Amino acid sequence: MMEVVVPGDRLGPSSNYNSGFGTYVQHGYVYSSLAGYKSIGEEADGCLPEISVFRDASRQRIVPDPGSLVTCRVTSINPRHCKVSILCVGETHLKESFRGLIRKEDVRAMEKDKVEIYKCFRPGDIVLAKVNSLGDAQSYLLTTAENSLGVIYAESEVGVPMEAISWAEMQCPKSKVKQLRKVAKVDDQTSTAPATSSGS
Repeated sequence: MMEVVVPGDRLGPSSNYNSGFGTYVQHGYVYSSLAGYKSIGEEADGCLPEISVFRDASRQRIVPDPGSLVTCRVTSINPRHCKVSILCVGETHLKESFRGLIRKEDVRAMEKDKVEIYKCFRPGDIVLAKVNSLGDAQSYLLTTAENSLGVIYAESEVGVPMEAISWAEMQCPKSKVKQLRKVAKVDDQTSTAPATSSGS
């Protein structure tokens, strides 16, 4: 019977195991970042066995890695950062979303000290971002500090998909009201938005 673990459970020393899906390394130990079942792979070719945690028998192995392009939905904002739910890795839609964080200093490459989160993102926006690193047990650190990254879909206050009119503004085609955003310059290769964004 597989062992059930919860976030924060210590699974074993990192000198004995490689950190796999659903885990992270801290202070020399591998910890669980999910509630699920502990799984230890076989040792092969002199490599340490991989220890992982899976939520169910399907064992979804697609996870955001540093450098991965991800599509996410903004869940909340504050003056320091923007919280998101990661929906896609590349063009693959995830069965279960991951939490992400876009810090103020990672919104854009220039004039980082002048960034104001509420002028870049709003809850409900769909954002194209890149994974910087695993920030902690609960969320990935993301960046939009490239021209091709940022908001790719947003709705106006009247529920209409807005259109990008510059790198910093979007406009409701119905009310003509403009809103500030960190707009992505999207092309065919980087567009991985969910089907709900087809009207952007």
